[in-house]
Amino acid sequence: MNHPRSAFGAPPQGGDTGGPAKPDPRCPLGGCAVFDTAIGACGIAWGEHGITGVWLPEANEEALRARMRRRLPGSREAVPPSAVQRAIDDIGALLRGEPRDLLDVPLDMAHVPAFHRRVYDIARHIAPGATLSYGEIAQRLGEPGAARAVGQALGRNPFPIVVPCHRVLAAHAQAGGFSAPGGIATKLTLLTIERARFGGEPGLFD
Repeated sequence: MNHPRSAFGAPPQGGDTGGPAKPDPRCPLGGCAVFDTAIGACGIAWGEHGITGVWLPEANEEALRARMRRRLPGSREAVPPSAVQRAIDDIGALLRGEPRDLLDVPLDMAHVPAFHRRVYDIARHIAPGATLSYGEIAQRLGEPGAARAVGQALGRNPFPIVVPCHRVLAAHAQAGGFSAPGGIATKLTLLTIERARFGGEPGLFD
């Protein structure tokens, strides 16, 4: 099991702090945690209606915590509820090379634009080891001219790994962009772990 650690150096919600901690209004009835994976420490945040954010490793854990604070200022460490702990365990398994689709991880997309939600829904159904291009997602959306907009939506993905934007490539199987820490190198690492394949050809880096 991947055990979460303190996200922001704050005590767990409801702990012995002289009274229950007040939840962050942007993360109602939720919390945040940092947890170990095969590629480094990742972050996760959740609220009343599901996961509100996932973070890939930064150069160090302090940088990771700072990035989490910027998106959800005031969020506190909390013991993950069972659904979040399952997500943590499945993310950890995926990053160890075990095939997990993460489709059952509940995401809170209340503040995600409608077009982005449609893009993310398609991306979530790309299986580990498979890829699509930005143009192919645009075609599936019924908007064949929207490849650039698809790329922009994925560049703002607040749920990397759970919404596997690393499995979306540019035309001609080029890596394309990746906005997470480490950029293209991180994207290629994730594809290598999943032994990504193209049209039945050997793995991307075989």
